[in-house]
Amino acid sequence: MILLCLVLGMAPFFPEPHLLGKIKWIAGGAVGMSGKDWFDVLLHGFPFVLLIRLVILKLMARFKK
Repeated sequence: MILLCLVLGMAPFFPEPHLLGKIKWIAGGAVGMSGKDWFDVLLHGFPFVLLIRLVILKLMARFKK
């Protein structure tokens, strides 16, 4: 899952990771973002959502025991 986050979530890496650029754009007010850009955020952000979900499920299983 971490590999998926690094490859899909951050590609292309140069000049800056793609997802970080999109997050900066959203934090700046998302001026000029089209539907394509929002879909791109979802596509590149989804592996991180899955990783967070996996970590939460593992932690919950650990605390149940």
